[in-house]
Amino acid sequence: MTRIGMSIIQRGAVCLFLSAGISTNALADDRDDDRNRDRHRHKEFKIDEATWSAKKSRLTIKGEGRDGKKVTVTNAGSNKVIGKDKVDDDGDWKIRIRRPDSVPCRVRAEQSDGESDERNVKGAPKNCDEGTPPTPPPTDPPPGNGDHQNLTYNGPGTCLDCHNGEAHDVFGSTHYQWKGEATYMVDGSSLLQGKHAGGVNTYCGNITGNWAGCSSCHIGIGAEPEAVVSDSQLANIDCLVCHQDAYKRKKDKGVMVPDTANMTISMDEAVQTVHKPTRKGCLACHAKAGGGDAVKRGDLALATGNTADFQYDVHMATTGANLACQDCHKVESHRFPGKGSDLRPTDLDKPVECASSGCHGARPHGSNELDKHTARVACQTCHIPVYAKNASDSAATEATEIDRNWQAGSHHTTPPLHPVLSKANDLTPVYRHWDRHSDNYLLGETIYMNWETGTYETSVPRGSVDDSTSKLYPFKYKTSDYPLNIESNMLIALDTSVFFATADADAATIAGLENLASEGVPGFNVGDDYTWVTTDTYQLLNHQVSPDGNALRCESCHMSTARMDLQGDLGYAPRDNNPGSCSSGCHDADDASDWRMGSMADFEKYHDKHLGEGVDCNECHGFSR
Repeated sequence: MTRIGMSIIQRGAVCLFLSAGISTNALADDRDDDRNRDRHRHKEFKIDEATWSAKKSRLTIKGEGRDGKKVTVTNAGSNKVIGKDKVDDDGDWKIRIRRPDSVPCRVRAEQSDGESDERNVKGAPKNCDEGTPPTPPPTDPPPGNGDHQNLTYNGPGTCLDCHNGEAHDVFGSTHYQWKGEATYMVDGSSLLQGKHAGGVNTYCGNITGNWAGCSSCHIGIGAEPEAVVSDSQLANIDCLVCHQDAYKRKKDKGVMVPDTANMTISMDEAVQTVHKPTRKGCLACHAKAGGGDAVKRGDLALATGNTADFQYDVHMATTGANLACQDCHKVESHRFPGKGSDLRPTDLDKPVECASSGCHGARPHGSNELDKHTARVACQTCHIPVYAKNASDSAATEATEIDRNWQAGSHHTTPPLHPVLSKANDLTPVYRHWDRHSDNYLLGETIYMNWETGTYETSVPRGSVDDSTSKLYPFKYKTSDYPLNIESNMLIALDTSVFFATADADAATIAGLENLASEGVPGFNVGDDYTWVTTDTYQLLNHQVSPDGNALRCESCHMSTARMDLQGDLGYAPRDNNPGSCSSGCHDADDASDWRMGSMADFEKYHDKHLGEGVDCNECHGFSR
């Protein structure tokens, strides 16, 4: 097709023409379009607006520049990055941040070719951030410094003399309590929930009966967390788990003690060189959740801590952004924001979003066609097209668990005898609408089979295509067999300490019934009959972001059902019985036959035509936007 013909279609005209019949008016219009595009490409770089809206808690910086150039906006005083954008086809760029950490007094914008501009922020509060030059980050771990350099280790309580306030912060956190306010749970949101408060999943189920084993990743030295703070509870906090990568520990008579034989530094050196948490420290627990490296989350593995493989994760690779966990999970008083859909407690109720991270602007693509998706499609959906990837420089496999079979015994020959796991690499996510709320099963709740899937659901994201607060997100999906009390229709928390010692699923189930009955949990009695059922869970994917070139293309979603069925279970089908066409009762049968969308170009052509004519979504679909 000629460029002139493409121009006509881009302006929304639906017409047929012969090259010999192109009018001089069309040629003139096309020349005007070329001149307009040239003007956009060569706009002078500047900031047009820098405003703070206290009412909306929103900072807006926008301006003009050269088409395709990247723009970075910083606090003019400190050079702290506020956000980034790309100049779009019209020569415009914009960054909008909700609830920023601080409001700058003055901002500086710099285009990737070196052009820059500064402007005072209109409406900035009197205590706006004037900015001070950032201090270089400390080495990790740093050498002995300040008051730490002469310390000697005197047990976990060593830190309390100076950091009692911080210990109180940690005591109330999800990392210590293993439970918290369940703000985004649709069931029992008024209750404290978590793995230490009734949470059940499709991995080890529930910790009832095996605190001694499960607590190896708890930040205490052995005692279970209590609701009321006390000196003994504060002394139970093991600060070095997070603040010293060289620290190792082992269990001795139920208490975690330093494992100096496997350490490269002494305990005195350990407390003298404490440091902020590192990726390695966080991943020591978070990558090995569920029983081994990469088993549980699907997008986190030990390789995430040190890989140089840019294809594996552009954010975490040392050749990429090389981010620390805290760059996104910005900690406040030892509480962390951000969590998976399957995690019950909310430690710090603040969003972890690309647009407000200081790294990406509200219009990150520099394309109106792509940027209009961000209101309804999460960044992860396009930028995590595959998960459970193997890092190219890791000797281990980063395969993740997709099914767990307790009844099959164990492949291990020495304890702990873990159940039979099915694992896989390079998996395609499952896609669901999510409004940030989830329905997660709690111990003692009645549960019923989903007749469409034949499974018993332990974690399901809530949301729908017609909900304005929902976006389309990618999820890991996995299953597991699990015992169900026939009388009460409640899942039984099998005793993992029994299974790990014997690989006997029935013995672990009977022991689990005894545990629940002895604790007085309603619905459980010693000797109750049980059966085995299939449980499932959805887990939000946030890591292993692929390079831009590997992001999903339009055809990945719109012209195929191999990855996701937009017109099927995701609810975008037209209301008529002919989803392959635009027919919805507005056009006759001949039009419906002619307008069948056989390509992405067809889809864009007819879909944009209807939108341009003001046709509302609900005239063709079952929802409105």
